[in-house]
Amino acid sequence: MRRPAWVFPALLSACAFPVQAHLVDTGLGPVYDGMAHFLLTPEDLLPALALAVLAGLQGPAVARQVVVFLPSTWLLAGVLAAAFSWSWPGLPVWLPLLALGTLVVVDRPLPPPALLMMIAALGLLCGAANGSAMAIAGTGMRGVVGIAAALFVTSTLVAAAAVAWHRGRLRIAWRVVGSWIAASGLLMLGWSLR
Repeated sequence: MRRPAWVFPALLSACAFPVQAHLVDTGLGPVYDGMAHFLLTPEDLLPALALAVLAGLQGPAVARQVVVFLPSTWLLAGVLAAAFSWSWPGLPVWLPLLALGTLVVVDRPLPPPALLMMIAALGLLCGAANGSAMAIAGTGMRGVVGIAAALFVTSTLVAAAAVAWHRGRLRIAWRVVGSWIAASGLLMLGWSLR
C-alpha cells in the first residue's frame, strides 16, 4: 500500500519543538547558557576575535590590554544592563565586523589610545546588548558572567596565538582571517539594506 509523500513530513512537523533564535538553553545553568550564547552568536564572537587578532599582531603588551580590558568592560556593561533591565537597541551588527576586520587586513600599528577606545566601545556596546538580552531571557547577571568568562578565554587564546605566530606567511594567514571577518560584515550590511 502506497502512502502519499506528504504523510511523513506532516507527522514530523506535528512533533516539532519550540525554537529560540539566539539565547541558548543548555540545561546546565545560566552561566553555561551565557558561555554558549557567546560562542554561538557570530555578532558577538567575530568582533571579539578580530580585536584579539588585531591586538596580538601588535605585540604582547597590546594583547594583554585586550585580554584584561575587553572582558572587564563587557562584564561591567552587561551587569549594569541586566541589573537595571535596560532595553538596549545595540549597534548595527555589520559595523564592528567590517571595521575590525578591515583593521586586521590593513595590519598597521594603532596608537594605544585609539585601541583602548575601540576596546571600550566594543565591550560597552556589546556587553550592554548582551546584558539586556540576558535579563529578558531570565538568566540575568549569571548569564553575563558566563559570557565574560567565555570572552576572556577566547580572546586570551586568540591573542596569544597571534602573538606567537606572527611572522612571514602566518601573518598573511591572520590577515586572511581579518578579510573573512570584514567580508562577513559586508554580507550583513547587504542584508540590512535589503
